[in-house]
Amino acid sequence: MCSPRSSRTLCSVILLCLLLGSIGCSRPWLLLPGGALDGEPAPVPDDWAFSDAVSTIQIETRPEDPYSVNIWVVSLDDALYLHAGANRAAWIEHLEADPRLRARIDGRLFDLTATRVVSPEEFARFADAYDAKYGVRPRNENVAEVYLMRLEGR
Repeated sequence: MCSPRSSRTLCSVILLCLLLGSIGCSRPWLLLPGGALDGEPAPVPDDWAFSDAVSTIQIETRPEDPYSVNIWVVSLDDALYLHAGANRAAWIEHLEADPRLRARIDGRLFDLTATRVVSPEEFARFADAYDAKYGVRPRNENVAEVYLMRLEGR
C-alpha cells in the first residue's frame, strides 16, 4: 500500500511529465505558444461566416521561426479580426515586422495577411460583432491605443 506522501510524489511526477510533454508539442496549448501549425491547406473563402461557430482559432506568425497562439476571432464582411487590446503581444510584434500569417480553423490552414485597423468606424463595427459573438465588449475601444488586426487573403 502506498503512503500519502508517495502518492503525492507520483502525482507530481505525472503532472510534470504531462506539462513538459505538452510544451514540447508544436501546437499552442492554452496560454502557451507553440510552433508551426499542421493542417490541410485551404483556399481563402469569400465568406468567413463559418468561423462564427468557432470560439478559438490558432494563428502562426514569423514564418522563418514559426510562433503560434490560440486566440479569439471575429468575422466581419470578407475579413477576420484579431484583437490584442492594448497588449503589445509577441504575435503583434511579429505581424508588424512581417504581416504574413497562417490561421488554422477546424483543421484547415489559411494563408493570410494582417493589417492594423486605424479607423474608429471599422473598430466600432468590430466591437459590435465581438460583443455579439462573445457577450462582452473590448475593454478599450480607442483604436489609437489598441491592436486590432484585419486578416485578408494573400
